[in-house]
Amino acid sequence: MSYIWQTIFFMETLFNLSGRVALITGASKGIGEAAAYLLAKAGAKVVISSRRQEELDALAAQFNAEGLDVLAVACNVGKPEDLQNLVEKTIAHYGTIDILVNNAAANPSFGPVENTDVAAFDKIMNINLKAPFELSKLVLPYFKSQKRGSIVNISSIGGITPEQYLGIYSVSKAALISITQVMAKEWGQHNVRANVVCPGLIQTKFSEALWKDEKMLNRFLSQVPSGRIGTSEEIGALILFLASDAAAYCTGATFVADGGLTI
Repeated sequence: MSYIWQTIFFMETLFNLSGRVALITGASKGIGEAAAYLLAKAGAKVVISSRRQEELDALAAQFNAEGLDVLAVACNVGKPEDLQNLVEKTIAHYGTIDILVNNAAANPSFGPVENTDVAAFDKIMNINLKAPFELSKLVLPYFKSQKRGSIVNISSIGGITPEQYLGIYSVSKAALISITQVMAKEWGQHNVRANVVCPGLIQTKFSEALWKDEKMLNRFLSQVPSGRIGTSEEIGALILFLASDAAAYCTGATFVADGGLTI
């Protein structure tokens, strides 16, 4: 076998997710949608989840039309009963779970930290930290039984350096980085990997208040070595890497994708 064909075979094997089941929250748009598509194209059976069933059904229909195996299950990750239902429906349909991408997030408060009320604080922590923790615990028994699993938690560069006017959101994302490291350390004995992705400004609906403001965007871009904002597909590709065997020796790691902003 020639070198070039050996390389192609090697790459296809490392990133091949055929026979694996991936569960992705916050998957109806943005980073979650991009990750779902890329993992499905790599051969995975993918469960897409968000709060609105109609949005998920429309997206699943698009994926299925391309021959991709995708199941849509509505879930409010802030409700424990919804998380339980999400896992149960995944197991009922596919029989197992191999990959978990905790992408769903919320930020109902924008401004000085002293203006964040208790209700907003609780919602941010519930969605951004407690939900990934609880869902990971629900999935863990299936990882243990097959002696393999990959968790990819989506944090933010705000989890590394607090972002202005996103104080408590940044705190929640910092805690998510920490809990990912705890998962990696405690669950590594079961061949379960846990890694975290910290995107910078990505052109999604979640962040449109920032990139749609031309003045704010230009000020931001002046600080970014790459001179642009990122795309959902670029973060999705990083998630694919971490979900695949290409990242078999990566666990407890924080992967920053911010165009160089935090250099």
